[in-house]
Amino acid sequence: MGRLEGKVAIITGGARGQGAAEAEMFHSEGAQVVITDVLEDDGGQLAASLGVDFLVHDVASAESWEVVVNDVISRHGRIDVLINNAGILRGARLVNTSDEIWDQTIAINQTGVFYGMRSVAPQMIKQESGSIVNISSVAGLEATFASMAYGASKWAVRGMSKIAALELGRHNVRVNSIHPGLINTDMTSEFDKDRMLRAVPLGREAEPSEVAAVALFLASDDSSYCSGQEFTVDGGMHR
Repeated sequence: MGRLEGKVAIITGGARGQGAAEAEMFHSEGAQVVITDVLEDDGGQLAASLGVDFLVHDVASAESWEVVVNDVISRHGRIDVLINNAGILRGARLVNTSDEIWDQTIAINQTGVFYGMRSVAPQMIKQESGSIVNISSVAGLEATFASMAYGASKWAVRGMSKIAALELGRHNVRVNSIHPGLINTDMTSEFDKDRMLRAVPLGREAEPSEVAAVALFLASDDSSYCSGQEFTVDGGMHR
């Protein structure tokens, strides 16, 4: 029996990278997975290959969240897991951070997580159970150079996760954040990885499946007494 047998899981930004790895792993562990993304072709192809649901979804839109949550409840009757995975990374120093970079980053990385938690909370409260996993970053634990908007959004995710955990705990709803370091995804393909790896004690970047494994732990009943916590997946970078 899979670790997520009988659970319904929404995974945002699930078309590729970490989200896709989470979708594949959750499906293999018995979850009824709903992938959401703005990347309709990639998301649809992955969903078809796994035999799971896919919904086009703009996480920065409250209306889009309402449609997704209502659709999932209509199809499956419940929501057990939300993985707030969707995000963007646009590096820029303070003086070079335009209004457009700031607004887009905050809308997707921060407001999108807020909308997600707010949208699923009523159903999870009704069920008296649920696990919300918010994907932050090591940039949400310490200052990182040339990442004003990104860092601000990821610190916010960390704080919002703790507040939600405090408020929802009485309803048996757990909220935690994951803080990946250097992960082998399209998002990090333009980084100077040789330079960055010098700061990683394990000396390598992680595969998306290594983040997905931590998300699986937090989504499953194995982490039934874990809430309001940060889980770092960075090869020892943050210490």
